[in-house]
Amino acid sequence: MPAFTLDDPVDRGLPRPGNLLRTAADSIPPSGLVLLAIFSVQLGAGFAKQLFTALPPSAVVFLRIAMGALIIGAVARPRLKGMAWRDWAVGIGFGVTLALMNLTFYEALARLPMGVAVAIEFLGPLGVAVAASRRRLDLVWVGLAGTGVVLLAPRGESASASWVGIAFALAAGACWAAYILLSAAAGSRFPGTTGLAFAMVVSAVVVAPVGVVSGGADLLQPELLMIGLGVGLLSSVIPYSLELNALRRMPKHVFGILMSLEPAAAALIGVLVLSEVLHVQQWVAVVCIVAASLGTTRAVRRR
Repeated sequence: MPAFTLDDPVDRGLPRPGNLLRTAADSIPPSGLVLLAIFSVQLGAGFAKQLFTALPPSAVVFLRIAMGALIIGAVARPRLKGMAWRDWAVGIGFGVTLALMNLTFYEALARLPMGVAVAIEFLGPLGVAVAASRRRLDLVWVGLAGTGVVLLAPRGESASASWVGIAFALAAGACWAAYILLSAAAGSRFPGTTGLAFAMVVSAVVVAPVGVVSGGADLLQPELLMIGLGVGLLSSVIPYSLELNALRRMPKHVFGILMSLEPAAAALIGVLVLSEVLHVQQWVAVVCIVAASLGTTRAVRRR
């Protein structure tokens, strides 16, 4: 009887684990992959917010980005040799924007319910979509989104902290808009996922000083590192892989329409994971912003 080797399962015709994962992903409709990606991102944000009791937001951002950079960098292995200065400029700009987007969003998340923070942040990609369209109907969607923001205006005893949170969420939205534009530029200059991997490494370097200083020795606690790894997987690695697979199998405008559901998914995860029950007025605001995004995406498609 021959000795058992690690190559035996392959020799006997059994599938490799990677092939099994790809086969499983291919068996899911692309719309299902997008929805899974959306809920993965929001679930990661929910777990990240739970870490705020042990670490400041900037330290949690560092954990998330560092873990994501390690995983994606190991898989994509971006090559720096032979890069033109324009490639460096796009890659570094992409990474800095990614760092600022996460820092400002997590600061907003520390001060606002998750559904509210994501709804306001979503004004960034909504603005990019409006800028890409020239229809008068877009004024309706802008007005609808503005109505949502007005409905989210803070009132009562927590108004001061909420306004700061809204400012951070708006800044995160602006960074998200820049992220979309730089992501397209990086995609034309870097093959495959190497652009994202390069940006993640740059982002980790940018966030490291503030994250390490604010987190200190607590960042070395094994349980926090494991949760940070989970947040990195749920917020970066898993959703990006699912979205990439989905985009290969569906029109981009359909992808954009499905992504418009992200604020609603964030509100739902906020209720289930964080027990953040929104008021009726806040739910109406989230619906207004989702509807504005859906309308804008369809308008861009019909241009």
